[in-house]
Amino acid sequence: MKDIFDPAVTAELVNRINQLTPETQGLWGKMSVDQMLAHCNVAYEMAFTDKHAKPNAFVRFLLRTFVKKGVVNEKPYPKNIRTAPAFIIADSRNFNEEKERLIGYLNHTLELGKEHFEGKASISFGPMSAQEWNNQFYKHLDHHLNQFGV
Repeated sequence: MKDIFDPAVTAELVNRINQLTPETQGLWGKMSVDQMLAHCNVAYEMAFTDKHAKPNAFVRFLLRTFVKKGVVNEKPYPKNIRTAPAFIIADSRNFNEEKERLIGYLNHTLELGKEHFEGKASISFGPMSAQEWNNQFYKHLDHHLNQFGV
């Protein structure tokens, strides 16, 4: 798994994002490119903002027990995998705004560095290692950039 805390990896991801246009079509799935960018921003919103409600204790237990391993391991996501309700983007979004937000989140993550994420709690999974944060962020973004052919 590539390391999002490595400036070269962040630069590679930003370059891939910059290859997208408002007309870029997905190779699979139902999302438009603007929806995909907004969808990818949700992971960072959950890490850096209070925009999304923390699941109740029972739901967090279920997420930690049955979902976390699939999210933070190094196995790529299959095509057309179901997504959590908070990640569903049903309306159109402003492509340029979503693209700039995503690039901003990538750069912010790089600036904070690996140490910031070591033991940082996820609203869904509780405390995670920096490697788990890395895998979650990189794997998700790489999956969707591949979905859109970049």
